[in-house]
Formats: sequence, structure tokens, C-alpha cells
Amino acid sequence: MSVDGEPPSDEGPADQFISGETEGGPKVEFYGGRGMSALPIVFFILWAIVQTALWRIEDTGGLIVGILVGLIFGMFFVRGNWQTYANTIFEGMTQPVAVTAIVAWIWAGMFAQLLQDGGFVGGLVWLADAAGVGAALFPAITFVLAAVFTTGIGTGYGSSVAFVGLFFPAGVLLGANPVLLFGAILSGAIFGDNLAPVSDTTIVSAVTQDADIGGVVASRFKYVIVAAVIAFVGYVVAGGMMGGLEIGAEAQAIFLDGSEALGLVHVISMLAVIGAAVAGRHIVEAISWGIVIAIAFNLVFGLASLGDIVMFNAPEDAPLAQPLESLPILTIVEDANAVGVGGSLMDGVAGFLELSILVLLIIGAAQIMIRGGAFEVLLEWSIENLATNVRNAELTMVGTAALINAIITINTAAEVAIGPYISKIGERFNLNGYRRANILDGQTAAMGYIFPWSGGVLAAYGAMQQLPGDYEWFTESMVVTPIDVVPYVFQGWLLVAVFIVAALTGFGREYVTDRETEEVARV
Repeated sequence: MSVDGEPPSDEGPADQFISGETEGGPKVEFYGGRGMSALPIVFFILWAIVQTALWRIEDTGGLIVGILVGLIFGMFFVRGNWQTYANTIFEGMTQPVAVTAIVAWIWAGMFAQLLQDGGFVGGLVWLADAAGVGAALFPAITFVLAAVFTTGIGTGYGSSVAFVGLFFPAGVLLGANPVLLFGAILSGAIFGDNLAPVSDTTIVSAVTQDADIGGVVASRFKYVIVAAVIAFVGYVVAGGMMGGLEIGAEAQAIFLDGSEALGLVHVISMLAVIGAAVAGRHIVEAISWGIVIAIAFNLVFGLASLGDIVMFNAPEDAPLAQPLESLPILTIVEDANAVGVGGSLMDGVAGFLELSILVLLIIGAAQIMIRGGAFEVLLEWSIENLATNVRNAELTMVGTAALINAIITINTAAEVAIGPYISKIGERFNLNGYRRANILDGQTAAMGYIFPWSGGVLAAYGAMQQLPGDYEWFTESMVVTPIDVVPYVFQGWLLVAVFIVAALTGFGREYVTDRETEEVARV
């Protein structure tokens, strides 16, 4: 997920897990045994598959109903007092990993909207047209840029939101295949989420495996780059084979004619965010600097007015409305339905309300699964029955990490939960902390951006649903449904494949005896 973006000096989710804060509290007992505590999550996943894959309904509100019904349904299988069940849901919903994800989406949404309204998309179109970058190469180039951007700022969710808002419409307009382009953006987010030193998943994977962050990142590069090179080639080849959508020639010509190089000034805004994040600033602070610079550029260069950034639409009878009507941020409206607040900042926040509710409920259901013991049953069984030798142990680590991350769709939360079990399996066969951390984070980064109910996919899809309102030429038919993009998240699938091959062949395998103890000590 990579939503925190701060150095591990402050206590984070992993520290809370290790210190026992997430292990304390009463257990939730179910009729039918510990496995029944997975019922809410399993019900939700089945609901999501039917809704998105079978009925092709990409509605976040429908997914909210699914997880709510699952939580209510699961309550009837609780033994004893239902209050413990309800409190466990609240316990999960108040975990920092859930709140941090929501904060990252909001900040990234405001930043992307400011760049959109400031003509950055037009600047990208102008640059691609001037450089002769056609539709075939655009997804591959987008993958590289998204990977670099995410590695810099350490937030895969924020990066996917920003790139969907900025690069996606530019690529579609140039003729790139929208499904492939969406997959390239998600793949870039996976690359950076997995590799960035300031990524929350990087920090958690290192801490839970008693490894230093610098060493983990250095040892991880060989896995990430192998997947990335193949993914890049895949996007080049697929870009040449898969055609784009038919966009009206008139609309395309109007947009191309109106595209100006001046919008590229916002490259500085993006670099400011990357620079602040690399310097160790919290991701909220880093993106805030980008927001401030973007606002300044929009105003100084006339790319957007103050009213475009924030506008108060007040009714005629509002106190002080008439005397202050000359203010650039105030408009008097006659239509009661038009009363409210608009502009880039508000538009950037809009669209994430339903997603935020869904994420909180999913984390609550995941906490039920952890407290009820289904999570523990699954992992204990895999440890005892599958991890019979070092090769099988690593395959078990890959498989269980991927499975849990596919179930608990907020990847940092899943990593916090499964980290101690990965450590337990690895220590049984004396595997180095670097190796364990890399196996853990590889699956965590990949699975958070593949399935239709995954947090990264939903965040990017939420941003995409706003595009028809941002551009006249962008129609609802251009919106890519999450189920369609699943096969095209090349970096995700390849990263999982790389670790399967590494487990089978021993590529990159290290034991504790291969390095000095202090080199893998927790920092």
C-alpha cells in the first residue's frame, strides 16, 4: 500500500503488532470452530466476484452492501455475547493502516485534481505529440514513470490515483488501449510500493523479519527488476497489438490544438513531492508541498483562477452573501441544488467517500478473521503440512502471503498480520531476514493492485470514475472496469512468478549464516 511514507522512527502498525497491541483483547468464538470467523470476508469476496465478474457491476456502493451483509451474517454464528464481535469490528476500523490509506487518497486526489485543472494533461499530450510517442509506446512509458514516481514518494495508492487522473486521459486521447494503460499504472504502483525505502510495506516487511530497511531494499532489487524488465517488454508488445478506443476526430483535434507546453510546469510540482518524500518527510507533508506549489503555478501562470481552486456557491438570502459577492471565491446562485462548495480541492476529495467506508469495513472484517482464529488455522496448517523442506517452506511463504493479501485487501494490514508467521516458517529453516522480508513484501505489493476488490484498484477506479466530469470528450464507455484489468497488471503477476521460480531454483536464497548477525538486526 505504501501510504505512510515516513521513516521508521515513529511507532507504526508493525511496532503495534509486535508489541502485542493487536494481539491483546478477547477472542471471538464461533459455532463451527475458528474457521467460521472467515465467513464475513469469504461472503464479501463471493459477493464481489458475482457483482464485478459475473454481473459486470463496478459499483463501490454495492461492495459496501456486500461487506455489511457479510458482517451481519457472521454475527449469527458467534458464540456468547455479540458485543465482543461488534467491538472487534470497531477495533479493526480504527487501526492506523485503514485511516492512513484514506488520508493518502484524499491528499493525492486533491493534488491530481489541481494538476488536471492546471493543464498538466494537455502538457503531457503536447509533449508526447512533439516527441513522437505514439499509442503503442505510451503504456510502457507510463509504467516506467509511475514506477519512478511511486518509488520516490512511497505511496502506491496515491500514485495510482494521480496517474489515473493525469496520464490515463492523455494516453486514451493519443489512442492507447485504456485497459492496458490502466494495468501499466497499477504495475508502476506495484514496482514503487515494493521497492521504495519510505514505503509502509517496505518498512513493515523489514521490521517483522528483524532486518534493516537499507539491506532489504538492496537485496530486493534483483527480484523487482527482473519482473519490471519483462513487464516493460510486455507493455511494448501488447501496446503494438492492442488498439485504442475510437475518439471523435473533432474532439481529439480540439484537445490537441488546445494542449500547451505550459502545463508541463507541473512537472516541478511532482518533483517537489518526490524530493520531499525522499528527504524523509511524511507523505502528507510531501504531497502538501506539491499542492502548495501547484496552486502557486496555477495562479501565477494563469492556468486556473482562485475560484477554480475553491468556490463557495451561496444562496441569495445568505447573510453577507450580497456584500461579498465580488470575492473571487464566492458565487451567488439562485438554484438551491447548486448551493455548496466546489473547485479543484473539493473535486479531488469527492469520489473517495464510498471507498473510505468500504476499506474501513473490510479491515473490520479482517480483524474478525484474526481474532476468531481462522487466520491462525490457515497458517498453522500450512506450516505443519506444506513447509516440509526449505523449498516447500519458501513456496508456502509465497502462497500464504499471496492468499492473505488477496483476502485482506489493504496490503499493509495483511502484511502486519502475516509477518510473524512468515518469520516463524523462515526461522525454522534458518532463512535470512532479507529473504523472508522480500518474499513477504513481493506478494503484498503485487496482490494489493490486482483483484477488483483490492484497495489499490478501487482507489484508481474511483479516480477514473471522475474523468467523464472533467473532460467533455471522455465518456463513460472509456472507464475501465476493474475486472477487465486483472490480466494486464503485468508487474504484479510477474513478481509473484519471480518468487515462485526463486523458491524452486534457490535464486537469491540466503541463510542467517550467510551474513553477520548485526547486518540483519532490526533497526
